[in-house]
Amino acid sequence: MNDLVRQHTALGDSDLEWLHLLVSEWQLLSDLSFADLVLWVPTRDGTRYVSVAQMRPNTGPTSYQNDMVGHLVPRGRRPMLDAALDEGRIVREGDPEWREEVPVRVESIPVRREGRVLGVIARNTNLLTVRTPSRLELTYLQSASDLAQMIAAGAFPFQDQQGDMDVSPRAGDGLIRLDADGIVQYASPNALSAYHRLGLAADLVGLHLGRATAELAPARGPVDEAVAKLASGWAPRDFEVESDQGVIQLRSIPLKPKGTRIGSLVLLRDVTELRRRERELLTKDATIREIHHRVKNNLQTVAALLRLQARRMDSDQGREALGEAVRRVGSIAIVHETLSQNLDERVEFDEIADRVLAMVAEISPGRVVCRRTGRFGILDADVATPLSMVLTEVVQNALEHGFPPVAPGERGKQQGTVEVSAVRGGGRADPRLLVTVQDDGAGLPADFDPHRTGNLGLQIVRTLVEGELGGTFDMRPAPEGGTRVLLDIPVRAEGAERRALPQPGRL
Repeated sequence: MNDLVRQHTALGDSDLEWLHLLVSEWQLLSDLSFADLVLWVPTRDGTRYVSVAQMRPNTGPTSYQNDMVGHLVPRGRRPMLDAALDEGRIVREGDPEWREEVPVRVESIPVRREGRVLGVIARNTNLLTVRTPSRLELTYLQSASDLAQMIAAGAFPFQDQQGDMDVSPRAGDGLIRLDADGIVQYASPNALSAYHRLGLAADLVGLHLGRATAELAPARGPVDEAVAKLASGWAPRDFEVESDQGVIQLRSIPLKPKGTRIGSLVLLRDVTELRRRERELLTKDATIREIHHRVKNNLQTVAALLRLQARRMDSDQGREALGEAVRRVGSIAIVHETLSQNLDERVEFDEIADRVLAMVAEISPGRVVCRRTGRFGILDADVATPLSMVLTEVVQNALEHGFPPVAPGERGKQQGTVEVSAVRGGGRADPRLLVTVQDDGAGLPADFDPHRTGNLGLQIVRTLVEGELGGTFDMRPAPEGGTRVLLDIPVRAEGAERRALPQPGRL
């Protein structure tokens, strides 16, 4: 719609925003009218109309089999559009049109904003299945007529109610029509079922909806007054009411077709099962986070026990082996600590990488500088855990074997650097993480083969990278001296995080 409006019309950004707000709301008008809606806007030179949006009803057959968006119609070909635009009134005159042997009743509704008519909504009703309307259909049509008059007067949509229409109740979910005093004039079967689920034992018709709703809510005091006012339809609001037996979501729409409030529409649906499943998910998420927290605590306990054991050992080789085990356990604990603070099983790995580097750098405090460049990004837990161990082993190997022991007189003097760089690549079809660990130390022996030789740490790296992560591992001399380790790991696209649904306010 943005492109069509800016290309063909003279409407400004504020007018375009009003049209967007209208289009976000007009599914309700389409469903209540049992009709297709097409929004026509006059072109910049005033000689034609361009259709910028279209909506089909969920409650009846469509009048348009083809998409109408983008069509241009000369002024004068459709006199009802001209009359609605020029005179600023709803135009219903004329006989039904025949489209592919289907009679269609056409009406034109001017779209007004701040006294100006921006365009015209063509309401097209398929008359092929017309029958004697029921009470529900009559209520729908009367409500649609009131909304159409509000659109023509510039009183609908409401600027202060811009909720998510994808999760708001629709006409078919449940509809209640109130008079000006908040008394129920009509309640659809779905609406009545929702209130029965909430705990109402009587019929809704004739009750004051605000007071009846407040009596069903378990809370007492000021909340009752808010529930009573909102459910009476005095203001356009989305809210929820919960009792011990169920939860219903409501949306109130004041009806002011001639500037004076004559009543309200209340759309509602039973969301009891939906909220129950959401609570189960929240409970599951909380349980998972608690598990990660306890695993982290247990791993830290294991690391502390290993440190105690290392202090009691006389063998330098034994102490070094236990120190390596402490760092391996610590790298896993860092991942679980991060997961315990997240809502899903994905982590921002840059923070983990920095903490791993700081932990491993304790082997040679101040002697070798460890730093990170680039960005790892967000990774799944099943990638982050083995990758943290791989990073620990590779950096630890560089510190231990790339730089000679410090002589007593050289303590505190910097000997070199270890740099970890990360790059996300591969595109959306095959997202990958490329990690390079490079040092400027002593380098590799001439006969070194990283795929066959190496200590326990390199064996762990090969197993995790090639077996668990499904990536590749290589270790080679760096061109400028030292050693370069290359990791190529498949990962999930960074933008594939789970989305949380917006929640309406709850009373």
